Amino acid sequence: MSVESLNVDLGRYIQQVRCCQPLRAEGSVTEVVGLTIEVRGIRAQIGELCYLLPQGRADRVPAEVVGFRHDCALVMPLGDLEGIQPGTRVLSTRSTFRVPVGEGLLGRVVDGLGRPLDGGGPILSATSYPATNAAPHPLKRTPIREPLVTGVRAIDGLLTIGKGQRIGIFAGSGVGKSTLMGAIARNARSDVSVVGLIGERGREVQEFIDRDLGPEGMKRSVVVASTSDQPALVRLKGAWVATAIAEYFRDQGLDVTLLMDSVTRFAMAQREIGLAIGEPPARKGYTPSVFAMLPKLLERAGTSERGSITGFYTVLVEGDDFNEPISDAARSILDGHVMLTRELAAENHYPAIDVLQSISRLMTTVAEREHQERAGYVKEMLAVYTKARDLINIGAYQPGSSAEIDEAIAVMPAILGFLRQDTAASGFNETVDWLSKLQPPPTPVMPAAPTRAGR
Repeated sequence: MSVESLNVDLGRYIQQVRCCQPLRAEGSVTEVVGLTIEVRGIRAQIGELCYLLPQGRADRVPAEVVGFRHDCALVMPLGDLEGIQPGTRVLSTRSTFRVPVGEGLLGRVVDGLGRPLDGGGPILSATSYPATNAAPHPLKRTPIREPLVTGVRAIDGLLTIGKGQRIGIFAGSGVGKSTLMGAIARNARSDVSVVGLIGERGREVQEFIDRDLGPEGMKRSVVVASTSDQPALVRLKGAWVATAIAEYFRDQGLDVTLLMDSVTRFAMAQREIGLAIGEPPARKGYTPSVFAMLPKLLERAGTSERGSITGFYTVLVEGDDFNEPISDAARSILDGHVMLTRELAAENHYPAIDVLQSISRLMTTVAEREHQERAGYVKEMLAVYTKARDLINIGAYQPGSSAEIDEAIAVMPAILGFLRQDTAASGFNETVDWLSKLQPPPTPVMPAAPTRAGR
């Protein structure tokens, strides 16, 4: 018997031992209101995993303790409520939710609870990580010094990101954030990619795998899919599970790219849970626990003593209002933001990145001085042209009135050619070289007027 097969067999037995419960605490359902189930007879803690045993069903329904009322525990199921009634038996596990992790996850698609979705058989692993974990100690995070190449010119050239940075991609619906995420997942220069599709349409999961990742990208990726039809707690778990898997690979000393789409639907799931257990709404219906959970999720990415997690988090901007509560909270936590605007998308400008509204807080650390200067020049020209754009379009600007505006008009075609990009990746050196060539064409020399003596 080979060592590999022996390890697989041992992993199967270790999983079975961990799942067994020599002593079981048992309670019963007393009331069901909406998504919340009231259970009497068990003494549990917040986050503890339970199992509901409905009559007439062969499977057991996992659930999690989310609160308490008097001497009863409030649990929320991680599955459907079919068959649950007053008196349904409830088993307490005395443990929190854990995720099986290991090299066997690469190339696999799992659901929000870490269970395989791709028909590739069970994921056998002797190691598990807690879904909710603490962020790395702030004094043990290694400094970010190396750039991460994404293959997107607008990001690599003007918004350079470092390995271990956390960046937000902010956009309204239908502006192209999922396409941009797919390009980054496929082309980013990292060891492993973990993709969390949280609250997305079921149609988009297979499309993302086939169109955006492709066979080569899938080999070094793990996809966690928790679609919009899943219970709120499962959608919430999907974000935690994706982060826990990324943490495992970071602890192996690897550089990991974590892409999560989207943080807004994670917040909506927590709002749904908070309202169900009686939490009062705060800002635009979002409960206080939403704003407490966002930093707990986002701070888990970044560098550690062993490896790095570079986090890309999409934020679905409601009503194209970039100052709505979730956008405002995420922007204050993350290390930079990339803004996609509907105006640029309407002009067939893809990726629709508004460079002037976007920022990378670590570009000055990971980019060379000359690179920063050339990027600054491009941003200056964009700002000058944007400010004078209305006058230029209506023909009110007279050439020669401003040397700065004349220069911006001359260099703008080259800048737009740099910013517009199809799905093909661009190398980092190629991007920097292209950036260094963005200069205005030479001003034509007008012939001198003939003098009287020369006539």
